[in-house]
Amino acid sequence: MIDQSLQDGSLTLGPRTREFEEAFALRHDVPHAVAVSSGTSALEIIFRTLGVKGREVVIPTNTFFATAAAVVHAGGIPRLADVSPDTLALSPETLEAALTPEAAVVVLVHIGGFITPEIDTIRSICDRRGIVLVEDAAHAHGASFDGRAAGTFGHAASFSFYPTKVMTSGEGGMITTGDEQLRDEAIVYRDQGKAGFLGGDHVRMGYAWRMSELHAAVGLIHLSHLDEAIVTRRRVAARYDRALASLSGCQPLSIPAASISNFYKYVALLDPGIDRADLKRELSERMGVSLSGEVYASPLHRQPIFAALGDGDSFPVADDVCARHICLPVHSDMSDGEADYVVESLASVLAGRTMEEAVKS
Repeated sequence: MIDQSLQDGSLTLGPRTREFEEAFALRHDVPHAVAVSSGTSALEIIFRTLGVKGREVVIPTNTFFATAAAVVHAGGIPRLADVSPDTLALSPETLEAALTPEAAVVVLVHIGGFITPEIDTIRSICDRRGIVLVEDAAHAHGASFDGRAAGTFGHAASFSFYPTKVMTSGEGGMITTGDEQLRDEAIVYRDQGKAGFLGGDHVRMGYAWRMSELHAAVGLIHLSHLDEAIVTRRRVAARYDRALASLSGCQPLSIPAASISNFYKYVALLDPGIDRADLKRELSERMGVSLSGEVYASPLHRQPIFAALGDGDSFPVADDVCARHICLPVHSDMSDGEADYVVESLASVLAGRTMEEAVKS
């Protein structure tokens, strides 16, 4: 596929990009998909098409920098909300607490590839108030809830193909939507705001947000293996679940049966008092096990660039879960033996720490 792109000389917005868009839309059961340069640009384009300038966009505080940055770059005002300890996502209660008359959009982030079972209630709240629901599905390729795929619950969704994701194009992102007008606007925004690819007036303040044909070719290949990757990750997660059920000091995030997670991350919560940094260091130095990055180690209101957003508000759940969760290693070629070694190592380190704490007390 990459060879074809190099041979025919169509290196951007060509047949591979269209094929990738069509295949991704089909896999996620959405009418339209628009390939762009990153998950961040996908979010910003959505916010620009929705006209958030000067309006509030409600986002969970335990999300990546890009969710809030895309709001700011689109002229919107990020409004932070706390989350549920059971899902690490917005809940109906935390959403209601954050909504003001200036709210135009709510962003539901599928943390770790897990879609909250409260998503329909959250959508109902948005519909009742005339607020647009957007999914930040950067983690959620192929994930579903109650038989519906990530990207089908909101007015639009953004996906990321950063190299760490369950599927990648090297770099890149995708917008999915059922709104034909939003699709058409996104196509304009991604190509410097031009009315047409081969020329025409610049009608929007767009950017160079195109996906190259080479990246689209890589994305197509990875998409063809997405379901296989999810099967492997779910098998590893089930193995972790069984092991952690009898392990003291660490409890997995419980995923309801109706929510099919892709396990981009396997999230578990350490008991209060266990130092995560020390645990990670011991696992690495003693056992050779490196835990993957958290989601997220520090919530947005603790980030220097966004500290002012949290002035006067408290986010006790996000502060708690961000400080004491860990993500066990998961990858799409992981063996049962590798998974068993991870939990054996974790059990060994946790047992040692529990003994140390007992001695100290």
